[in-house]
Amino acid sequence: MKVIIAEKPSVAREIAKVFGATTKREGYIEGKGYTFTWAFGHLLQLATPQEYGYYGWSVQNLPMLPGKFKLAIRKVKSKEGMVDDPSVKKQLDIINTLFEEASEIIVATDAGREGELIFRYIYYYLKCKKPFKRLWISSQTDAAIKEGFRNLKPGSEYDTLFNSAHCRSQADWLVGMNATQALSLAAGTRSVLSLGRVQTPTLAMICSRYLENKNFVPQIYYQVAIQVDKDGQLFRAISTENYKTKEQAQEVLEKVEDTAAGFPQGGQIINVEAKPRKEPPPLLHDLSSLQQEANKRKGFTADQTLGILQNLYENKLVTYPRTGSRYIGDDVFATVPGLIEKLTDHQNFGKQATLLTSAKLNKRSVNAKKVTDHHAILPTGEAPRQLTPDQQAVYDMVAGRMLEAFHQDCIKEITKITVQSGVKFAASGTVINTPGWRAVFNDKDEEKKDEENASLPKVTKGESLPVTNKAVLEKQTKPKPLYNEASLLKALETAGKEIEDEELRYAMKESGLGTPATRAAIIETLIKRDYVIREKKNLVPTETGLSVYCIVKDKQIAQAELTGNWEKRLEEIRSGASVADFQSEIQNYTRSITSELLKAGTRFRSKELTAS
Repeated sequence: MKVIIAEKPSVAREIAKVFGATTKREGYIEGKGYTFTWAFGHLLQLATPQEYGYYGWSVQNLPMLPGKFKLAIRKVKSKEGMVDDPSVKKQLDIINTLFEEASEIIVATDAGREGELIFRYIYYYLKCKKPFKRLWISSQTDAAIKEGFRNLKPGSEYDTLFNSAHCRSQADWLVGMNATQALSLAAGTRSVLSLGRVQTPTLAMICSRYLENKNFVPQIYYQVAIQVDKDGQLFRAISTENYKTKEQAQEVLEKVEDTAAGFPQGGQIINVEAKPRKEPPPLLHDLSSLQQEANKRKGFTADQTLGILQNLYENKLVTYPRTGSRYIGDDVFATVPGLIEKLTDHQNFGKQATLLTSAKLNKRSVNAKKVTDHHAILPTGEAPRQLTPDQQAVYDMVAGRMLEAFHQDCIKEITKITVQSGVKFAASGTVINTPGWRAVFNDKDEEKKDEENASLPKVTKGESLPVTNKAVLEKQTKPKPLYNEASLLKALETAGKEIEDEELRYAMKESGLGTPATRAAIIETLIKRDYVIREKKNLVPTETGLSVYCIVKDKQIAQAELTGNWEKRLEEIRSGASVADFQSEIQNYTRSITSELLKAGTRFRSKELTAS
């Protein structure tokens, strides 16, 4: 009997259906010579400090550095306190019996770092010694499942993936357990002040931006604006210099040769620049970029988007959701024309899909070398039925982005007119000649939103035009906006480095903070800890969150770049780098941060603690 273990009951049921297995048992399904069982997420976790002899919370116990980590059954709250989850114990017993009877074990947990960890922890906890094979698929369609089973890999090929996952798990335990106890004990507030390898630098980013925004003192400055007439078409030009005082701006205003003051040809065109620009289509979505778009378009939280996307995946409508790649290989690209064909009757995208069926597809998102464990998110071609409005919205973002990514460049003409009237004034405008990929969603061009003119007339250098109006404009500098989920996810992607260029940002992802699969959970953890709240779309720190930040802001635990580098190291372990070196580094860091926090924690209740 071959035993197939999936990450969730719903996935096991779908795989069983493909095999034609229909006999339901408690904790598994069987038929056709196969047994299909499941976990429900993480059944096992690294044991609590008590199981290593660290009883109670005591400074004498710190730092806690277990010689060898143990696995323990997931805990739940009860009247007696935290106890082993009885449903987990029951399912583990079922899995154990099936493994003992198995002629072969096939791993069908999610094909990624956490999915590998879920299975391996079960395998090692049950002391199973049998060899196993790995199913590695990016889609839950029947065809993808059948193809995956024809190409099972030896489990040993994924040992380095498990090493990476296990190191991540150990690092989170060491840093989280020790830092939390050190700060909580030193602060003496009788409350748990949770810190973590990833959550604390994320909190620091939110708090730092909040304080920067709150303490920002706007600077007033002035501009001079003129209105120019070209054969009845009016356009606005702004002084090329800003002025510190209103008086300076007023002096400039008086120099303007406007028509009302007796200068019929008040503005001379001294330069006209009209530059064509090709704007390439965006890359396909990975999880993080899709979460950002869903937050901007629909206000969805990162966690909501992941939940909806996971549901679409399990219903065979999209490919693997927890991907960090925005590229596909040539093999997947070969299927894209068929996927586009399936969208020709889509209510919103049908016209553009039809157009693309006879066009040469853009291959900007096609690069097999940049595909990680899973390629970018695509629709599978299965027809969606009876989706909720939220599910439909996320599905359309995936489908629409596919059409955008393989569409033609957007061709623009960016025009800048320089006018001399006493001083120099500039007017700018963007005309989209060929919308290309922008036609899919008909979104507004971000470059146009700050322009003073909807369109500019055709003018030539040397001609003089009437100035029909003029004014002094009072402006003020603005702080960087508070983080919302979209902008925070973008910052986490690059370990806090704010990079606008999409491809450069993608290149920096290797040192990002967290992973696409974990960033939503990081945000939810900070909210659950009462460190951060949502105010409309913004993420705002609470008083507790700010207090914790003020203690740790200068410590390494709050530095996004450091933790981002660890994420990079975990990926290197995935490629075969030394596990021992990373573990030694984390242990040394744990000793250091524990000592620092024990000394700094007393500030939590002292007058030194101010949010500044």
